[in-house]
Amino acid sequence: MFNKTLLSLFLLFFSIQSFSQQNTIDQKVNALLKQMTIEEKIGQLNQYSGDWSATGPITINPNKQSEIKKGLLGSMLNVLGTTYTRQYQEYALQSRLKIPLLFGQDVIHGYKTTFPIPLAEAASWDLEAMELSARISATETAASGIHWTFAPMVDICRDPRWGRVMEGAGEDSYLGAKIAYARVKGFQGKLGEINSVMACVKHFAAYGAAVGGRDYNSVDMSERMLWETYLPPFKAALDAGAATFMNSFNDLNGIPATGNKYLQRDILKGKWKFNGFVISDWGSIGEMVAHGYAKDKKNAAFDAIAAGSDMDMESNCYRENLAQLVKEKKVPIALVDDAVKRVLRKKFELGLFDDPFKFCNANREQKELNNPEHTKIAREVATKSIVLLKNKNNLLPLSKTTKTIAFIGPMVKPLRANHGFWALDLKNIDSTYIVSQWKGLENKVGKNSKLLYAKGCDIEGENKDGFAEAVATANQADVVILSIGERYDMSGEAKSRSNIHLPGVQEDLVKAIVATGKPVVILINAGRPLVFNWTADNVPAILYTWWLGSEAGNAIADVLFGDYNPSGKLPMSFPRDEGQIPIYYNHFNTGRPTQNQENTNYVSAYIDLENGPKFPFGYGLSYTTFQYSDLKLSKTKLKNTEIIEVTLNITNSGKVVGEEVVQLYLRDRVGSVVRPIIELKDFRKIKLNAGETKTLKFVIDNSKLSFYNSKLEYQSEPGDFDLMIGSSSEDIRLKGSFELIK
Repeated sequence: MFNKTLLSLFLLFFSIQSFSQQNTIDQKVNALLKQMTIEEKIGQLNQYSGDWSATGPITINPNKQSEIKKGLLGSMLNVLGTTYTRQYQEYALQSRLKIPLLFGQDVIHGYKTTFPIPLAEAASWDLEAMELSARISATETAASGIHWTFAPMVDICRDPRWGRVMEGAGEDSYLGAKIAYARVKGFQGKLGEINSVMACVKHFAAYGAAVGGRDYNSVDMSERMLWETYLPPFKAALDAGAATFMNSFNDLNGIPATGNKYLQRDILKGKWKFNGFVISDWGSIGEMVAHGYAKDKKNAAFDAIAAGSDMDMESNCYRENLAQLVKEKKVPIALVDDAVKRVLRKKFELGLFDDPFKFCNANREQKELNNPEHTKIAREVATKSIVLLKNKNNLLPLSKTTKTIAFIGPMVKPLRANHGFWALDLKNIDSTYIVSQWKGLENKVGKNSKLLYAKGCDIEGENKDGFAEAVATANQADVVILSIGERYDMSGEAKSRSNIHLPGVQEDLVKAIVATGKPVVILINAGRPLVFNWTADNVPAILYTWWLGSEAGNAIADVLFGDYNPSGKLPMSFPRDEGQIPIYYNHFNTGRPTQNQENTNYVSAYIDLENGPKFPFGYGLSYTTFQYSDLKLSKTKLKNTEIIEVTLNITNSGKVVGEEVVQLYLRDRVGSVVRPIIELKDFRKIKLNAGETKTLKFVIDNSKLSFYNSKLEYQSEPGDFDLMIGSSSEDIRLKGSFELIK
């Protein structure tokens, strides 16, 4: 009793302190705002890029320094390192009110230490690992003088042609929401601490549904689809305390997201009560003119500020037009003040007014950028992200005493490529800390093993001159490892592809090597699901290695030789052909569903291709096997105020330790609107020793049974539900059912 009372008093004190601190910050913000001129206010809503590489057209402005000294700039991006951030911050402190700058950067999957691209990390289904990688990224970023990362990207995407799919968590809202929450927590920690940065959740909203999978393109969807599928990860990120949001390039149902009041004011700042600030994407305010939505940049500035876009990244629309719009009484000063207060509040929360240089410590920068613990964790996260797609006759893992190994392919020896897209090009830091796939294998095998190499071919192009050398090399080996895939910058922003087959003549190289009769292991390096049907059907062992970051080589070797048992599961469905796209597991049924692939007459099917994916959502093999048994439901009828406890046993029935992602799916058989044939509603990743059994418990409550009806009401409906538990969306091991009653 005493302990409970003490805990209650502590929590009450903590909440009072937090409220008092926030109230004090608000008082400081209001006091500062009263001192600001309209030009200084608008300056806080303006962001310029530095002179580093950029993701859009840089505005040529020779007066950046003088504008900072006049207090006419609130933020900068692409300014890296404590030397440069300190220099620009010193300019800001020469301004009349000495308001510090915010420094932002696209730290998507690591600063110096790079982790797997986000889609690859999502394949780990390991929320703790993803939170930890974001924490390390934040630590290195903050140590380099940067306060803010433009991550995580939480766009749901069902179209692998879209280049930015590599930046997100895949096709599923439930998994995406869990990952969004973990990543925000990892980046932000406790805001204001020197190893934390502000998260920026992007792109608000529905950017991943761009028509044709083409970047920057339009999005057209029902409101119910928006709320049911595309908004949940954003809400989860907000619930995790995300400091900022970024709007998106696309128009949504005819209105550019940057000027979309429904998204930014009605949903985000209204219904969801978001108290951070919203930044445009690069130049997206000015781009509303090209959309045909705004007549000119002045009208674009009006549309953006009215819709709730607080900070202008690189379009200069606010800087050039907002003061005049206020003077003409077209924009109420209250809208400007609200935006400025949101920006200033974050600067106070970061502690920049107390110490503008708190993130500019060169000694800490050197220490954190060379922290061996970061390297160790990067390797662990990379191993967790690899997906074993095929392992015929248990070819993997390989023996470390294999006498001769041929390592062939265009991906074997490159360094920088292992970073994948969205890796920072840091000045004065060479690439020798990146572990190539060749080096990783060399580090792993014993002294009695001989490694042979041949490139075979380039990633792109039709040149097959290297095939003969590759075949000759393969013929000398006991086993062949062939590393192929996309070029690292073939996935990412502005990297949409209409053809997502293996590029160039790489699959022809696979055919040539397989024809030698040697055992072949394929490594596929990519930022998206690719199509590789011949390889999938004819090669005995395939690992999908994505782009794994600076420890790629060591992580791949760990999995190849069994020091880590692969546990990754696909966060996206892999199509058989582009003609199936968009493809996703949780689709609706039709009035004429396909019963089997042999009978496709007058049912919803292709006459020249199977409906299903080549590899389904949630799929991934292991070097061991898992048995599912003893499914029990605590009840088979429940009211919406009650819960069902679901228990089952998982046994590692193989000979080596392994991790399994146990996936729980539901189906609402009948609804007032049609419901998906299957929906992920929970999962657990568990580790089991050989022969070990563990009992898992899941809880089904009303939130797992609810959906948005035709009136956009989020609620459950009485009726029958199917419960399915398995190793993927297609590999269901246990089934049950229950009824929701009034």
